[in-house]
Parts: sequence; C-alpha cells; structure tokens
Amino acid sequence: MQTASKKVINGWAMYDWANSAYSLIITSAIFPTYYTIVAPEHVEFIGRSYNRASLASYSIAFSFLIIAFLSPILSSIADYKGNKKAFMQFFCYLGSAACIGLTFLTSKNISFGIICSIFGSIGFCGSIVFYNAYLPEIAAEEDQDRVSAKGFALGYVGSVLLMIICLAVIMLNDSMKWGLGAWPTRLSFLAVGLWWAGFAQITFNRLPPSKASLQRPERSILTNGFYELKKVWIQLKSYPVTKRFLTSFFFYNMGVQTVMYLATYFASQELKLQTAQLIITVLIIQLVAIGGALIFSRISNRIGNIYTLFILILVWVGICIFAYFVRTVNQFYGLAFAVGMVMGGIQSMSRSTYSKLLPPTKDTASYFSFFDVCDKIGTVIGTLSFGYVSEFFGGMRNSVLALMSFFIIGGILLLFVDPKKKMSIVS
Repeated sequence: MQTASKKVINGWAMYDWANSAYSLIITSAIFPTYYTIVAPEHVEFIGRSYNRASLASYSIAFSFLIIAFLSPILSSIADYKGNKKAFMQFFCYLGSAACIGLTFLTSKNISFGIICSIFGSIGFCGSIVFYNAYLPEIAAEEDQDRVSAKGFALGYVGSVLLMIICLAVIMLNDSMKWGLGAWPTRLSFLAVGLWWAGFAQITFNRLPPSKASLQRPERSILTNGFYELKKVWIQLKSYPVTKRFLTSFFFYNMGVQTVMYLATYFASQELKLQTAQLIITVLIIQLVAIGGALIFSRISNRIGNIYTLFILILVWVGICIFAYFVRTVNQFYGLAFAVGMVMGGIQSMSRSTYSKLLPPTKDTASYFSFFDVCDKIGTVIGTLSFGYVSEFFGGMRNSVLALMSFFIIGGILLLFVDPKKKMSIVS
C-alpha cells in the first residue's frame, strides 16, 4: 500500500495534539497536584478508607480494567462495520466531558472527582484503541516509524503549549492577587476538555472511513470481540515473532505506563516537592520527550526497532535504580530528563514495531485491540502492584523496585524477538 496524503497523515497526528493535553495536565501535572492538595491523607470511597495516592493508583487500574473489557467488543464491531472513526469520536467526547466535570472538584466532593477521573481515563484509552488501529491503514510499513513518531511529537508540543497557558493564568492569579482562589486551576480542566474535543475535529474531518471487513461476525455482538481475540491468539501461533514481541511488551509496558500515571504522586509523597517543582519536572519530561521520540526513530532506522527498544529498556532499568535512591530536587530533575528521553521513544517504537509485525489482514482493529488489551491489563497489574506495595510495604520507593522487575523481564523476552523471521510458521 501507499502512504496516505500529507493532509491525512497530519490529520491523524493531530489527534495526539488534541488528546495529549489530557495526558499532561490531567494525568501527570495539574490534576495530581490539585488532588494532592484538596484530598485529605485518607479518603473515604465506596465504604473504605484509602491512602489518597493509593486510591489514585487503584482508580487508574479500575479504568484500565473497564476499557480492557470493552475494547474487544467495540473493536470487533468497528472491524466488521468499518466505523472506527465513530467509536473514536464517542470516547473522545466521553473523555472531554469528564475533564469538564473535573472543573467542579473541591475538597467536599472527592468521590465525584475520582469518578470523573475514571471516565476521563476510559475516554482517553478507548479513543486510542481506534486511533492506533488507523496507523497501518494510512501509512506504508516503511513510513510507520516516522508517522508514529510525528504523532507523539505533535502531542508533546500541543500539550506543553496548553500547559504553559494554564500555568500562566494560575501564576498571574497568585502574583497579581486576583483573588480567584482555586478557580484558575480548576479552569485548566475545562480547557483540557475543550482543547481535546476542539482539535479532534481536524482529525475527524480528515481521516478517511476505515475499511470494513468482508467477513461477517461469527458470534453475537457481545461475545464476538472476545472470540476475535481468541482467534488472534490462535493466529499468533503462526507468527511466533509477533507473539514474543507482545509478551515482552506486556511486561515492560507495565513499568512505562505506571511511571506515566504515578510519577507525580511519587514526587509529591516521597520527595515532598512543591507545586512549582512538580510542574517543572513534568515540563522537563514533556519537552525532552519531543526530541526523544524523533531521536530514537532515527536510531531505529540504523540498528532496527528491536535493538532500539532493548536500549530503551536498559535505560528504564537504570532509571528505576536511580529513582530508589533519589533524595534531592536536582536529582529528581535529572531523573525527569532521563524519563523524558525514553518515554516518547519507547511508546512510539512499541506502536510502530507491532504495526510492522502484524500478519497480512484487514482486521487491524482486532489486532490492535489485542495489543491494547495487553497494554491495559499490564497497566492494571502495574498500577495495582505499585499502590499495593506502597500501601502495605513501606512507601513508593519499594514500588519502584517492583517496576524494575517488569522492565528486566520484558528486556529478557525481547532478546528472543527476531523481526527477520516475522512470517515463519510454527508446525
């Protein structure tokens, strides 16, 4: 196939620009900081008292568990009817509405904020399933690294731009003594919702209709998605390289996703960083990640995706070791620089590597649904283990060591992936 026009590619990549504001402001920076300030140390939620950081971890795990259950059903429907875009729009608007709901979060309705954050995460993760599934439909294999990296780079730029605008309003409120209290912070959540849904219109207007499968569902709508996942798993026996890569990805991605979602809570609770320091840390990660995604895309052109991913995993292991011993603000800034350099690279490389290893098929949504289920279940395990170890085994530093084991296992498994044998059949 030929890569789609520049207009379509740019339209696809603009969804990263649109939704990455959620990743930065809601997931990583302003919302976690605001939540830590307004939530008491122990939060009552659905009949039990939770440590506030552990509750955040558990809520993330729950949202990922929900989307892991839903995505096979929805992806199957999208494959057969060719309506990936419609599902992408639904989850986009769900996430956007949840962000707008967070505008009303105060110390008196923490449970409401947790529920909104869960729906925001479901919206974000759900839309990404169908966004990723478009990649092999619009880009030839030799262009997928470049196109994937372009999306991540645009996402980092867009999210940082909105972050700077939100921070400027927050800081002006403090320095100019506007007397608006927490409203500038809460309006940041409103801005994310509007930004996400607004810029997504570029993507929805430019993406072509997805390709419908010529086959008909073999089961009911509610069960066919899981049947399709079973079929994908069976088919992967004929593509052992793809299967080995997915197993490796399952483990190392546990660590990556958990760091993305819980780094701010670690800095706040273990290092007692102030709001300004936390924001600086997140900005370092985002700005460095722009270059990291592009740099590792070029490195992969020289040494291949698998070797590039292995280098990235080794760096992640070093980051976990350093995080366990980090004590000062400057040390944490250095850690943030390292995380930023490999964060964008490993996400971009993972997506494009899997796309390259797909067998010949038109049912890309089913295969990316399988990829997404691996991603989400891994994130559930990672965030749950992080919260559990933190709550019952003496703080988040021990949780970091648990994450390191995931990277080590993933790295070892990656050594057995040989992309040159992509099409080999297991007898």
